[in-house]
Amino acid sequence: MGSEERPVLIYTTFPTLDDAKRVGEALVAGRLAACVNMFPGMISIYEWKGAREEASEVAMIIKTREGLTEEVLAETKRLHPYEVPALLVLPTEGGSAEYCDWIVRETGGAAAP
Repeated sequence: MGSEERPVLIYTTFPTLDDAKRVGEALVAGRLAACVNMFPGMISIYEWKGAREEASEVAMIIKTREGLTEEVLAETKRLHPYEVPALLVLPTEGGSAEYCDWIVRETGGAAAP
C-alpha cells in the first residue's frame, strides 16, 4: 500500500450532534471518508478570546486515506460551524489489511492486490 493510500484519522469536534452528522454525511457521501465516528457527550474546557469556556461537544474521528487529507481538511473546515475548528491529522501504523483496503475502496482508491 503506497503512502497516498495509507489510512489516516482526522480528529475534530462539533457543538452539536446534528452539526457532526451533517458534516459526516457530506464527507461519506462525497467519498472523502470511508466512515466517521461521533462521540457525543464530551465536555471541553478551554480558553477562547480571553475567557475560560466550558462546553458540551461531539468528538468526531474521520477515517480516510493520506492522499485525501488536504481535501478532507478543506471540506470539513468549509462545512464546520466553528470559527477555528479543531482539525488534527493522526497517522496510522499497521492495522488489519482488509480494513485498510476497505477504507481505500470506499474513498475511491485502488485496494492492495
